[in-house]
Amino acid sequence: MSESVRDIPAFASGAAHVARGAARPGAREWARHAFLFAATALTVAWAGMTLALPADAVEPSLASPSAPLEYLLFIPKYYALMLAGAASYALAHPHYLAEGLKFAGAFLSILLAHESGHYVACRRYGVEATLPFFVPVPPPFIAGTLGAFIKIKSPIPSRRALFDIGVAGPLAGFAVILPVVVIGLLTAAPDTTAHAGGGFIIFNDPPLLRMLAAPLGVGDLGVIAPNPFYFAAWFGLLVTSLNLMPVGQLDGGHAVYALLGRRAHRHVGRMAFLSMLVLAPLGWLWHGAPTSVLYVVLLFVMLRLPHPAPLDDHDALGRTRALVGILTLIVFALSFLPFPLTIT
Repeated sequence: MSESVRDIPAFASGAAHVARGAARPGAREWARHAFLFAATALTVAWAGMTLALPADAVEPSLASPSAPLEYLLFIPKYYALMLAGAASYALAHPHYLAEGLKFAGAFLSILLAHESGHYVACRRYGVEATLPFFVPVPPPFIAGTLGAFIKIKSPIPSRRALFDIGVAGPLAGFAVILPVVVIGLLTAAPDTTAHAGGGFIIFNDPPLLRMLAAPLGVGDLGVIAPNPFYFAAWFGLLVTSLNLMPVGQLDGGHAVYALLGRRAHRHVGRMAFLSMLVLAPLGWLWHGAPTSVLYVVLLFVMLRLPHPAPLDDHDALGRTRALVGILTLIVFALSFLPFPLTIT
């Protein structure tokens, strides 16, 4: 789920550049982005509902195909019956519809806060940027979305602007994740049934959830029932950690470039890639999941994208931004999990 891979054009630098007020989005742009947000809200709500449903509510009972035509139709038939079964069960038990809406509200709030942080920072520096693009994904994708992103359409004026735009997103998103985590843990209950989101797929707990579990009275995170706020926080932390990887044009890459410069940005990105490359086989061996491989693919793509220099590549960030950089590193440490899923 790649959230903030943004297109930052490499304009020619020059002292003559003066930051101007960014143009306000028009009605057509608002309509396009509102439509994408509404579509994403539907797919995310469905995903949240599916995570809460019992396993037997979404597993169609189909005989094994025997004829060539049956093999050809098996997958679309299975898919249609799976969706119909989930919808029918949820309509008969509206509690699951409510669970889906809770998940969508919490998770989309995290994504919206993240992208709004980037967008507001862009406007502060007069940088042209689109409204957030939300990316809906139909079932059975587990989260219902590939996240959201903004597209930057004008040069970044300075290293300070680059740093502020880069870290504003994950810090704003993390500020929303914290209350979602607290709600998720305070409303946690023991798991007494088999669910679609559990059983053969185990959601491993990020450091923030493990750190807050005991103070909030949750004994064992591994045996709590599917909880929309827990899942929203889990996916929000996953998105945050992915975007804070110190590679390329990811948010963490922007921060490293602004703090340490182009050369360090290149070396740190390569070290991060090689670290995940070493860990990827262990993910398969220990957890039976390809998530570490997906990390490697994402970071490889990011390494191939050059990072444009800001127009003023020599301005000092100062002590305050250095402290914010340390805070951002702490957020990454609380969010990152090298093996998010275990498949048994």
